[in-house]
Amino acid sequence: MPLAALPALNACLNATSAVLLAAGFLAIRRRRVRLHRACMVAAFVTSVVFLASYLTYHLQVGTTRFPGQGWTRPVYLTILGTHTVLAALIPPLAIVTLSYALRARFTRHVRLARWTLPTWLYVSVTGVVIYVMLYRL
Repeated sequence: MPLAALPALNACLNATSAVLLAAGFLAIRRRRVRLHRACMVAAFVTSVVFLASYLTYHLQVGTTRFPGQGWTRPVYLTILGTHTVLAALIPPLAIVTLSYALRARFTRHVRLARWTLPTWLYVSVTGVVIYVMLYRL
């Protein structure tokens, strides 16, 4: 796969993760535990693949500067800032939340998942928004 294709792949992986997270949330609201588990594990794997692809791209290319001017620039930088700070929280939050579920410590799992899910979903969706603003505007 050419290096130039990795940003689009990363956006697809973020979009896939967002869909899986939303599907997993809907599944647990309907008490479909096996489907919830499958969606969340798939979202975790998708995010791990994303992180590997993201790091591969940026270790070789470096920083990509936003080419936009005017009102789009502060909007982009605001989204990028919140995305970056929250993205740093996702690996430990997701690992601990997943480990609580795997050890059947569901009270702790549910309590932490109330923070992990919206944060992870926000990071996944804004990852796609950042891609669109950076490469498609």
